[in-house]
Amino acid sequence: MGDWADLPGVRTWYETEGTGDPLVLLHGGFCTNDTWGPLRADLAAAYRVLLPERRAHGHTPDVPGPLSYTDMADDTVAFLESVVGGPAHLVGWSDGGVVALLVAAARPDLVRRAVVIGANSRPGPECFAEPSMLDTMTPDGAELAFFREMYAAVSPDGAGHWPVVAAKMLDMWRTEPAMTDGDLARVTAPVLVMTGDDDLMTLEHTVSLYRAMPQGQLAVIPGASHLVPLERPDLVSRLILEHLAQEKVETMMPVRRAAGADGAPAF
Repeated sequence: MGDWADLPGVRTWYETEGTGDPLVLLHGGFCTNDTWGPLRADLAAAYRVLLPERRAHGHTPDVPGPLSYTDMADDTVAFLESVVGGPAHLVGWSDGGVVALLVAAARPDLVRRAVVIGANSRPGPECFAEPSMLDTMTPDGAELAFFREMYAAVSPDGAGHWPVVAAKMLDMWRTEPAMTDGDLARVTAPVLVMTGDDDLMTLEHTVSLYRAMPQGQLAVIPGASHLVPLERPDLVSRLILEHLAQEKVETMMPVRRAAGADGAPAF
């Protein structure tokens, strides 16, 4: 079921499915809610799933000016407050994962638990496995053909607006996000950081992101790429559901999660 939310930043299209505790799915850059297809049934069987399409994505129109993760995070905060009506679990893929991290850092009161898949905390030139891809991608190039067709099929701005949106996205990837370890340390919610072992982001960057969060957990999916939710949907769904249902981490020989000197858990 789809509807519109009149948020302060942009009139936003969203879909809902299932019942139960709220779970907000945040799609990747250039994408629409359709890319969540392989996971939706499993997640909606356990949660009330809400799927907003961010500004300049899918059915949601573009707005004047550059695109920024901060603005999209502000939109998501407004969505949580006005549509969800309170805290929710967040699952973000790629750009959606970046947005989820920003929301969790800025508004911990609105995030119960989170999963970020193929996310990054630094600009593309600092964390992409192949930073040169930013120089070869063009709005009309073959590399973006799949996304161009997806955009043209549903955007209220029309296919002719695609070059504008594509240029904005590429500019954003070159300079954003710019989260520090201190920013990530403010993410107090339990966060599962998931990545393919051949992701767009270097494994080193992903590990540093996981380590910077007090309640971070890490899952590296073997034989998988940045499209791991499409490649291994059954495994990804299971890991998401297990993480969201987990009350606390209990292991037999903790090191990073060992109790502090005062006997209290490290987080």
